Amino acid sequence: MTSKFYPVESLIHLAEELFIAAGMEDEKAMCVARLLVTGDMLGQRTHGIALCPQYIEQIDKGLMSPRGEPEVVRDSGAVIVWDGNYLPGPWLVSHALEVAAERVAAQGVVTCVIRRSHHIACLTSLIKQATDKGLIAILASSDPAFGFIAPYGGKEPLLTPNPIAMGYPDSRAPVWIDASTSITTVGMARQKSAADTPFAHPWLMDVDGNPTTDPHVLDPGARGTLLLVGGREYGHKGFGLSLIVEVLTQGLAGFGRQDSEARWGANIFLQVLDPAAFAGREAFLRQMDYLTDRCHANAPIDPQHPVRMPGEMEQRRIQAANESGVELSPAAQEALRATCARFGVAMPAAHPASKA
Repeated sequence: MTSKFYPVESLIHLAEELFIAAGMEDEKAMCVARLLVTGDMLGQRTHGIALCPQYIEQIDKGLMSPRGEPEVVRDSGAVIVWDGNYLPGPWLVSHALEVAAERVAAQGVVTCVIRRSHHIACLTSLIKQATDKGLIAILASSDPAFGFIAPYGGKEPLLTPNPIAMGYPDSRAPVWIDASTSITTVGMARQKSAADTPFAHPWLMDVDGNPTTDPHVLDPGARGTLLLVGGREYGHKGFGLSLIVEVLTQGLAGFGRQDSEARWGANIFLQVLDPAAFAGREAFLRQMDYLTDRCHANAPIDPQHPVRMPGEMEQRRIQAANESGVELSPAAQEALRATCARFGVAMPAAHPASKA
């Protein structure tokens, strides 16, 4: 089997059908399906529709709640705290973004902290929802139940990759920043481990604290870790960033590693800002447009690769996916076909441009 391309809408419909068959409420199924496929369109294939069979397995085991609403722990208008009850993470964050967007014109800034969410997939898919409305969004996530990264100077896994993302509007195209506080991700390490393929650089650390390219150090029982941004030499920078995420997602939520439950989940920090509430939307866009222009005009190291703003490549990928479909690896196709067979759902036809 080879990689094939599938039309965007057919994949969204497929994921929606599968989630509904697994017991997820219709609105949640549509939202999660759309956001997962958007992850694929952005190029984040470890956080795209390949997660669909894993999410359904979590529903089967009672570890993802397919129905219900978050519990409101606190709501002052500008500050919201929810207990997510392990509802689907992409839906929870999307719902929080909708609530924040409704309030932000009056509040200027709306902050929502969610504890006990399920996994939230691709952060860029979510912050795009805010920039589509001309708003700024800051989004961070951690999983207090697991550890894959040692604190700087240590060698025992404690922290998660703790991604943080920010999106802001520009007059021409939004800027999307999405980065983990570790050099690489758990998903990528597992993908390479399954393929028995080493990393190109020593982005992991073995049980003895030695940097390595071997993804198997993250296999169950191996007790290796991902390296923080900055590596062995400057990992204090990634450690500091990771602690910031822990504070925002766990400290503010009042639920963290001290209370962790041994299940796949997430704590979330979301802040939505309206530029109009500060120096004004026109002033904001004038400053950001100028910064983008100066970055683009910066003399490149390689003339064939000029400076690009975060999100530009992803926006080109979205356009390409809309035209030619979303690429699915053989492993992703096989997992989806097995899930389709279980529920009696037909796998969609590949895009006409795909090779047999």
